[in-house]
This record gives sequence, C-alpha cells and structure tokens, in this order.
Amino acid sequence: MRHRVAGRKLSRHTQHRELMFRNMLVSLLQHERIRTTLAKGKEFRSWADRMISLGKKGTLHARRQAFALLRNHEMVKKLFDEIAPKLKGREGGYTRIYKMGWRQGDGAPLSLVELATFSHPEEKKKSPVTKAKETLEKVVPKKKGKEEIEEKKGKKEKKEKIEKKGEVKEKKEKKVKKEEKEAPKEKKEKPKKKAPEKTK
Repeated sequence: MRHRVAGRKLSRHTQHRELMFRNMLVSLLQHERIRTTLAKGKEFRSWADRMISLGKKGTLHARRQAFALLRNHEMVKKLFDEIAPKLKGREGGYTRIYKMGWRQGDGAPLSLVELATFSHPEEKKKSPVTKAKETLEKVVPKKKGKEEIEEKKGKKEKKEKIEKKGEVKEKKEKKVKKEEKEAPKEKKEKPKKKAPEKTK
C-alpha cells in the first residue's frame, strides 16, 4: 500500500525525473506555457511554484539557488526581473492547468500548464482600408517603380556596349586575319626576276 506517499514516479528513476522537470521549468519560464501530459503537469506544479517563490524573495542567495536548478542565466534574470514582480500580490497558485483531451498515439490525457500572468499578445485591429490594400497587393502585381525601370535601362545599355565592343574586336580580328592571308599571296604573286640571258 502507498499510504501517504507523496509524488509521482512517472516510470522514471529519480535523476531522469529531476532532469525532465528542470527542462520543463526552463521551457515554462521562456514561453510562459507548455503542453504536457496531465500527470506530469500536476507533478510539475510544485516545481514551478517553488521556483517562483524563490523569485519573489529576490535575494542573492535565492538567485543562486534558482541558478543551481535552472542552469540558465537568461531564465534566472527573466524570473527575478519580469515574472516574479507580476506575481507579487499572489500567495500561491502561480500556475494553471487546462485539460486538452487525449493524445492520438497512446491516448494519454494532455494538459496545458501556464503561468497565472500569461495573456495572449493582442493583435492590433487593422482598419478595413489597410486590409483592402494588403489583399490588393497580394492579388495585383506590383507596378514597377522608376528606379527599377532606370536600373533595367542601365543594365540593357551596359549589355549593348559590351556587345558592340565584342563586335568591334571580332571585326578587327577578322581584318587582321584577312591581311595575314593576303600578305603571303602578294609575295607569291610578285614576278620572279629573270636571269639575264647569256650572249653567244
């Protein structure tokens, strides 16, 4: 019988369980909400509450204790500077657990664990005019600006100049080749000097 035995073992040995909850703590402080199984979430509550009560103390010793567990300077700073001040008025119950149905693979009950201060980031409502402009931009192709047109013209001109230079070089090479071909012919065409005839 397990009368008055506190805590869940979650089919893990002690070291594995502690490391798992440490990782979950870091994730909770970073994202302010995590999704896990219901049993893990219920067991994890005590870890999260203990860490936030350390943050509320705000002493150097409490910071060192928090770092010994979290092993992450950024999360310790966030805990003491951002999260703990928001929860100063509360005497406990720093986390909430929502049931989220069952996991598809093994049918495990899922839960969402979040800090009591968590609130969804509010999206700024867009006016109908801005919405219409955005949809038009998606549908209608953008008109080419003057700068783009000028850039294209400049590129075309450069290409034309390069092509003209290439043509001029080719013409020069052809002329040189023709001259080289004609030069030996001229030499051949020159009349040979006749030897003077001998008189008898």
